[in-house]
Amino acid sequence: MTKKTFLAGTALALLLAMPAQAFDPAAMTDAERDAFGAQVRAYLMENPEVLMEAIAVLEQRQQDDSAQADLALMAENKEAIFNDGVSWVGGNPDGDITMVEFIDYRCGYCRKSYEETEELVKTDGNIRFVVKEFPILGEGSMISSQFAIAVKQVAGDAAYKKAHDALITLRGDATPEAMAALATELGLDSAEILAKMDTPEVMAVIQANHDLGTTLQINGTPSFIIDQTMVRGYVPLDAMRQIVEGQRKDG
Repeated sequence: MTKKTFLAGTALALLLAMPAQAFDPAAMTDAERDAFGAQVRAYLMENPEVLMEAIAVLEQRQQDDSAQADLALMAENKEAIFNDGVSWVGGNPDGDITMVEFIDYRCGYCRKSYEETEELVKTDGNIRFVVKEFPILGEGSMISSQFAIAVKQVAGDAAYKKAHDALITLRGDATPEAMAALATELGLDSAEILAKMDTPEVMAVIQANHDLGTTLQINGTPSFIIDQTMVRGYVPLDAMRQIVEGQRKDG
């Protein structure tokens, strides 16, 4: 008999030898508790891999619980996520997968994922892509989102996409002066766009997105909802492709 088997057997025998009420730690005598603790400690010291196995099981359970909670939140807020009527929709409007991105133009990881997200949508060809303006990193972020939404409301979806692309690659600070220059560069009336930026119609979009983010427990960017999967944070292109294909198989 190995020492490992002996220790495991001893711990089990100790449990079996205890009266029923002693299985409640609070009901154990000090001697019983000390003896049981010593046997458990000895077994774990001899077999530390058991701890790693237990931690792995716990982490998997937590991930499963989190995924189930996300599914419930997404189901309860399906229309606000996928069909709010005000967010820009690109890619394939009739795609079999909808990908929603919560974005902050001043976020380094949003900028890092920008080209990869564009590549994913373009090469896949069957993704409906929704952008949620989600400024959370200060004044420059807010000004950028106000500008993008104002452009959409004044000049339409095509102009919004150009503004979006310009903002995510913008060098320097996002100031009102910079936005005026960008509007002119895009062939828009800068005075009209700047005037629109502070209107209730623009701010209502941002507030709705922030409220939705709070409900979905999104507190960072980029965050994605890919069909029935919530992704909080940057994910490389290959991993995004795997998620999309996984959703197609599950669907």
